[in-house]
Amino acid sequence: MERTVPKTESDQIELYSRTYYSLLRSTGEIAIDALVETHTNMDSLLHVHAADPFPDVAAFSYTTLRFPSCIIHTRLVVLGQRSTVFESHGFPVTEWQPVAARARRRRARFDGVETLGLYIASRSDIDDIIPSLTAYQIEWNKLHASLAHAQYHRKLAEWPDDHELTAEQCREIADILSLTPEAFKQLCGVWGDQVVPSLRCIAERPKRFALQLLAGSLVDYQKATRHWWLNIRSETPHLSYAERRVYFVSSNSHSIVNLWTGHALRQKEALLDYNDQHHLLTEAEQREAENSLYYLLNKYEQSEQGPGDGPRLDAEQSVGVQRVTSVNSFELDAQIIEISKLRPDWLDPRLQVPGYEQLYNSDALIINVDYPLGMAAYDILTRVAENVGELCGVYILGKAATLNARVGDIMIPAVVHDEHSKNTYLFNNAFEAADVSRYLMFTTVLDNQKAVTVTGTFLQNARYMGVFYREGYTDIEMEAGPYLSAVYELIRPKRHPYNEIVSLHPVKFDVGIIHYASDKPLSDGNNLGSKSLSLTGVEPTYAASVAILKRIISHEIAHVQQRSSALVT
Repeated sequence: MERTVPKTESDQIELYSRTYYSLLRSTGEIAIDALVETHTNMDSLLHVHAADPFPDVAAFSYTTLRFPSCIIHTRLVVLGQRSTVFESHGFPVTEWQPVAARARRRRARFDGVETLGLYIASRSDIDDIIPSLTAYQIEWNKLHASLAHAQYHRKLAEWPDDHELTAEQCREIADILSLTPEAFKQLCGVWGDQVVPSLRCIAERPKRFALQLLAGSLVDYQKATRHWWLNIRSETPHLSYAERRVYFVSSNSHSIVNLWTGHALRQKEALLDYNDQHHLLTEAEQREAENSLYYLLNKYEQSEQGPGDGPRLDAEQSVGVQRVTSVNSFELDAQIIEISKLRPDWLDPRLQVPGYEQLYNSDALIINVDYPLGMAAYDILTRVAENVGELCGVYILGKAATLNARVGDIMIPAVVHDEHSKNTYLFNNAFEAADVSRYLMFTTVLDNQKAVTVTGTFLQNARYMGVFYREGYTDIEMEAGPYLSAVYELIRPKRHPYNEIVSLHPVKFDVGIIHYASDKPLSDGNNLGSKSLSLTGVEPTYAASVAILKRIISHEIAHVQQRSSALVT
């Protein structure tokens, strides 16, 4: 059934993306300068003040957090899928320094001078990186113009890198940059211990990024995904995936395994003592006992008095959890969980389900991946499905923007419009509000929602989102559409269609999607650059993870019981 997509007034967005993809056909470097005008005209919800003369601190903070700190020294950004791709083009990235962003999982290497190599998994990475680079350059140059005009670079040159700005110096710099003290404080928080080096670099020169795409064909991305899977196979040689039943989960690297091991709960006394010493959580925040302990666990392990992650990893291995870190390709770690090795006395108490003893006879695995960006989701699920014996369920937990809820609220969609395929998918979501709300104290759950999968975080504007909002779409994210396109191909003998209303109701296995709101894009630049979710994101993350694991456990118990009954008969 073909559908007519309503006019979304997204001509400027389409012009922008067409512009940078046409430029990327070049085999050499392209200048980000060539994209500034179309980027500004797009009126992105993440860059609402792009055309204004004063700095857009929210946009600059957002982009700064999504690049390694060496971005202040970077001139050339090089994109490739695997180390061999970089090296075949004369960029020996394996010899370069590994670097990482604070708010974006992407493998990166810096040559120590001016070249940053970023590993990409799909065209969605391009749709993320290019607008972010462009926004960063625009806002950098606004700051540069102010500091250079005031000749402040001379004073900055006198300060050592670790110089701590006085209150008076902060007020002076904020005034020069036409920022409020609060806005400048936010910038300093984003820069961390690089405040003076960042200001010095900004004052000394304008930013003129260049970009080079080394390989961008569909085959290149498929090769990268194949290498990702082969790495999992090589790290878990004792598992015969082709003979195993598998529950696929796309979430994060901590909540599923933390609930499975219950390690934080067994460290309760040490974690509360650590909190008493450092005052990380108030008494009110500690009332949500289980989730607060999970929040404290990582901070405690990495602290000076903490034990490191050794005891936690040992606990994971003893209950069948094996972590697999991706190497030499895009960054997407996985955790493989052998269900038969669970310890009921270790499980988070919220996972109590009658019949645990049945699971010792299970041959099923849980494959949990750190949720991929955009179109990489399609390739990942397709690759997993074609290499395992039986796919028993697909469960997706991720962040989303919301047009009608609060930050931290949970949205459970039953309809997903995918801007990649232009399809609108109708499906039976395995979850409803009651499955999650019972584990929440402060968060609202909205089920029967309509989600739209966008092509990039910057590739949205108020007019574009307004059309979807008027049609009832309030959940905006980046992975559900590609995952559902892969699900379609798991039940149909052809590639997913284009621009159709697609029913996935015939799917025989579980499909569950849960999103929690991370930002409100229609609130004038209120995004993850303007504030951090912190503890606000812990409650919905763990409540959704409990719902996912509890459903997997219940389904697997029922399967083992049915199999045992069949054998007896």
